[in-house]
Amino acid sequence: MQQTVGVTKSSMPELPEVEVTVRSLRAAVKGQIIQAFLCHDRRLRQPVAAGLSRTLVGRCVTDVRRRAKYLLLICDDSPGNKPGGMLILHLGMSGSLRVFPPGADVPPRRKHDHLEFLFDHGALVRYHDPRRFGLCVWAHTLDKTHKLLANLGPEPLAGDFHAEGLRAALQGRTAPIKNALMDAHVVVGVGNIYASEALFRAGIRPDTPAGRLGGVRLARLVEAIRATLEDAIAAGGSSLRDYAQTDGSDGWFQNDCFVYGRAGEPCRCCGAPIRQLRQAGRATFFCPRCQR
Repeated sequence: MQQTVGVTKSSMPELPEVEVTVRSLRAAVKGQIIQAFLCHDRRLRQPVAAGLSRTLVGRCVTDVRRRAKYLLLICDDSPGNKPGGMLILHLGMSGSLRVFPPGADVPPRRKHDHLEFLFDHGALVRYHDPRRFGLCVWAHTLDKTHKLLANLGPEPLAGDFHAEGLRAALQGRTAPIKNALMDAHVVVGVGNIYASEALFRAGIRPDTPAGRLGGVRLARLVEAIRATLEDAIAAGGSSLRDYAQTDGSDGWFQNDCFVYGRAGEPCRCCGAPIRQLRQAGRATFFCPRCQR
């Protein structure tokens, strides 16, 4: 049976969806050797390197990790004494990874199946990306100094994300707090759905100037961001249109949203109608009574 390990045709996956994808991919290929790599179309956001197959084949994937919305396949030294490194993947706006377990019936390659990874135990991983905004880049390093990773902000689920650091990052900012939360230099992976939901949980209006938030409210916001993302991961992410979990079933976090996508509906806490506004071209949802 085919497994879907990614997202999306309509929207970029955020941290919960990528984390679910990483955990699924780790279970499928960790400890396995890349037997073949096929590139059917190099035209991604950056062209796939012509010699990437020679770099990858024969390497063992020792781990699969995540940094922000990047998937990192950690690889050991190759048989030809080439040093280890990592393959950096990004799903872009419409990319997805599909895993065909050993022995599965593999359907014919679709039009936008651009990359294929065959592993020695028989699993096949396909990268599908109609809009070709994704990335597949080899890095000769195992740390975070690569240019794609070096300037990213803290991970919201890690210990270095805290109220004091967030206050320093927001100092002097007049932009709305919801916009600031979607800036990867401030904190990574907090997308449109999760910014709206976290701000509701923290009781903060999304149009509040970011630099005006004090320590108490920022501490509430940090905890709300963590709780929102952890709940979304546990729910398998949000399936608004195209995202599916590894078994093909939908994520269900969208069913538990307090505000996102609920304009005009009563707030689940106070009954006031949920409002919608546009911020930086994105829809934002909030409760005018619970969020001040």
